[in-house]
Amino acid sequence: MYHLVEHPAGGYKKLFETVEELSSPVTAHVTGRIPTWLRGSLLRCGPGLFEVGAEPFYHLFDGQALLHKFDFKEGHVTYHRRFVRTDAYVRAMTEKRIVITEFGTYAYPDPCKNIFSRFFSYFKGVEVTDNALVNVYPVGEDYYACTETNFITKINPDTLETIKQVDLCKYVSVNGATAHPHVENDGTVYNIGNCFGKNFSLAYNIIRIPPLQADKEDPINKSEVVVQFPCSDRFKPSYVHSFGLTPNYIVFVETPVKINLLKFLSSWSLWGANYMDCFESNETMGVWLHVAEKKKGRLLNIKYRTSAFNLFHHINTFEDNGFLIVDLCTWKGWVFEFVYNYLYLANLRANWDEVKKQAEKAPQPEARRYVLPLRIDKADTGKNLVTLPYTTATATLRSDETVWLEPEVIFSGPRHAFEFPQINYKKYGGKPYTYTYGLGLNHFVPDRLCKLNVKTKETWVWQEPDSYPSEPIFVSHPDALEEDDGVVLSIVISPGSGPKPAYLLILNAKDMSEVARAEVEVNIPVTFHGLFKRA
Repeated sequence: MYHLVEHPAGGYKKLFETVEELSSPVTAHVTGRIPTWLRGSLLRCGPGLFEVGAEPFYHLFDGQALLHKFDFKEGHVTYHRRFVRTDAYVRAMTEKRIVITEFGTYAYPDPCKNIFSRFFSYFKGVEVTDNALVNVYPVGEDYYACTETNFITKINPDTLETIKQVDLCKYVSVNGATAHPHVENDGTVYNIGNCFGKNFSLAYNIIRIPPLQADKEDPINKSEVVVQFPCSDRFKPSYVHSFGLTPNYIVFVETPVKINLLKFLSSWSLWGANYMDCFESNETMGVWLHVAEKKKGRLLNIKYRTSAFNLFHHINTFEDNGFLIVDLCTWKGWVFEFVYNYLYLANLRANWDEVKKQAEKAPQPEARRYVLPLRIDKADTGKNLVTLPYTTATATLRSDETVWLEPEVIFSGPRHAFEFPQINYKKYGGKPYTYTYGLGLNHFVPDRLCKLNVKTKETWVWQEPDSYPSEPIFVSHPDALEEDDGVVLSIVISPGSGPKPAYLLILNAKDMSEVARAEVEVNIPVTFHGLFKRA
């Protein structure tokens, strides 16, 4: 059952409060019993610095990257955090001002420079941020913190020290890459980024980074482009946050959220412009879904189309008897505008009633299932091609040879988003699955953890008053026989519950009941994504 919970105390504002890094790990106070098999580290990224001097960051995606780690060893837990020493962070700390333009915050010119040096600095090219606040993922034996630009930052997962910045443009033809790569069990990494294709038209490249080889050479040196997807608009690429991958296919969902390159290239000559000013929505195009054969790198000549939505996170994608099942967390409308205007600024500067009032106008989120037929016969024009018995999703072949898709809604609630989805990825990523875990957003405020059975639509919920969890991370039991045999980990901010304002929550993944919690005496701001690194 889902019900609305009000947040009159405004404790959620602690999610956006600047904190200091720690000089060394601190011991957490454990209540309950940590499973003896749970050994390793929970690594997470998020913003931790929301202003530099008197200059605030104006967007949730702009605060400077803070890397968090909870260590589990023999039933004990420690917590550590350090800022990622990106160029954006180091220069901001050195100059005591925001130096590099972020997603929603413009970096004004150095006031110490004269007008001529400011003018000529615009001809040096666009300075892209490397603020790696979104996610952490492995490449070979190394770990990288990342955002959605061409820069990733190598970090030490044990000490949280920053090692070096890596520019992906030097290895493969991409202008940027998502923060949600797929990592296969053998260590192969797949990611997607936009690029210039033939005749300077835009395209989307799938890049592959192989696993570590016997020669021990850095796998990034062996990166390659394996598939190129076309762009529906020559000068306006779609915003790409994630993509689907199965053992045999790659699925790219091209949404109507567009980046206007002319605005992008000109905005750096205009004071006050930022990345978000370059976004626009073209809902008349609807959504185009592209499919490629993974091993051959060959595009399928099938035009999948559906009505407009926005997309951040894929839940899972898998194959079944000649069909691709694509499960997504979707949003109607231009959700970035809401996040910019209200989620961050209003949470900091307005009361809950104002946040709620604006949230009522926001897009309605849904978790949806789309089914894509892989074999098309022109004789079936006008017919629903989906023959799977367990879904109501349809795919209709039209006379113009497009395949029109209508989804099955697998989760929907009044002003509730099932977002930041996680599954038992190691065993069920790209394969038929049953369970997904997500963060529940109430008027865009994270206030619950959810488990969803995608087959029966049954849900389980963990929730406590004045508690704000983060993305749930599923960790499987080493000897698991069932898909949901394991635990769910989430960092919870609980500013009103006592002297310990934050804790690491451990839930039984089967029924979402509490197993244990590890409390710390410091506030922990919002975190976006991360992983569990087994010892």
